[in-house]
Amino acid sequence: MNTTRRSFIKSSAAAVLGFPAFVRAANLNSTLQVAVVGCSGQGLSDLMQIGSHPKVKFTGFCDVDTARFGGVDAKFPGVAHFQDFREMFSLLGDKFDALQVSTPDHMHAFISLDAMRLGKHVYCQKPLTHTVWEARQMRLQAAKSKVITQMGNQIHSDSTYRTGVKLLRDGVIGKIKEVHSWQGNHGNGNTRLTALPPSGPVPESLNWDAWLGVAALRDFAPDAYHPFKWRDWQEFGGGTMGDFACHIFDPVFTALELTAPLTIHAENEGLNSQTWPFAETISYLFPGTAFTAGKTIPVIWYDGGRKPDISLAQMPADKVLPSAGSLFIGEGGVLILPHYAMPQLYPQEKFEAFNKVAGANHYHAWVDAVIEGKQTTDSFEYAGPLTEAVQLGNVATRTPGVTLQWDAATMRIPNQPEAERLLTKQYREGWKIAAVE
Repeated sequence: MNTTRRSFIKSSAAAVLGFPAFVRAANLNSTLQVAVVGCSGQGLSDLMQIGSHPKVKFTGFCDVDTARFGGVDAKFPGVAHFQDFREMFSLLGDKFDALQVSTPDHMHAFISLDAMRLGKHVYCQKPLTHTVWEARQMRLQAAKSKVITQMGNQIHSDSTYRTGVKLLRDGVIGKIKEVHSWQGNHGNGNTRLTALPPSGPVPESLNWDAWLGVAALRDFAPDAYHPFKWRDWQEFGGGTMGDFACHIFDPVFTALELTAPLTIHAENEGLNSQTWPFAETISYLFPGTAFTAGKTIPVIWYDGGRKPDISLAQMPADKVLPSAGSLFIGEGGVLILPHYAMPQLYPQEKFEAFNKVAGANHYHAWVDAVIEGKQTTDSFEYAGPLTEAVQLGNVATRTPGVTLQWDAATMRIPNQPEAERLLTKQYREGWKIAAVE
């Protein structure tokens, strides 16, 4: 947990011998056989990017809804179809080396852990997992299996975020005193529901039991869960935090080398037992680093239309805060890093133009890392702790008004032990996840 981003990147090159190139590779011209779970929506976008790498060959497509194979078949015809990933794993055997996981959040860990236990390399969508405990297991299993991993927060590799990270690490605005991050979506904005909807017939193309997977049994409801609206539900998604914080917090963690938070405090509106709050503010306190001004640093998250006070940004009167992003307040100025746009420095008269850092193809970086036996900069060693912090925010938002003290080493909340049940969840019989030993 205490491995910093910088030391991890430095050690990666030295540790290449600990991460063998994928087992069939006799040379770097070998083809990487990739299987996919989740073939439409974000899954289709992901596999089109991965499949654009000249050394990738898809060997299996799995989706619980057979109506969602049309897009992949149009782009990559002739690949075997499966509706249950467990059957795909069994039948493909050594005919796949790596796996793309682009499913609803609640199934990320179960599928990815099974793959890693088989020695398969994994690309998994963000957030890496649905719970804090699952994020820890993913990091531990990736290290144990010595597989090459990457989380699907693709802006990690984009020029915009890389440029912002470099400016911060170069000390352009001095050491950082506090960070404010936000995204405008509402936690239950896809459905606006706060209670279970009326049930309805399951589409013939959908294996509803497999879609539920680890989750408790409930009736299917049209236009409430599948597709995409599952994000609103605590049982399946993570609300706006789960959807965006692994993106927006990524340059914060990377630039400042943040580790685990010390405390988390949440205030929200619209909390209920089924869906995520309508809006929330989550305040973290992290240990200070070489890039922060103090021994600790506050990082505050806002969503549901909430934003930091614009006066903090030192912007001209005709400027407004972006719809999503982060505000870094330094000893010598302010940097605003919009979500998916170039950074802005204020006050304007103090800062000159800056050079942009080149971006890279996030998906190809994973494929290349697998083939070459290297580790990625967004591996589960990094993405695991980042996801733990994100999901701790969701623990706090379900216990609003209480400052939770976090002991990362023991995975305990010593001042609120009753909140520890929210670090994990009950798994359905037959879908339980065993702890990594």
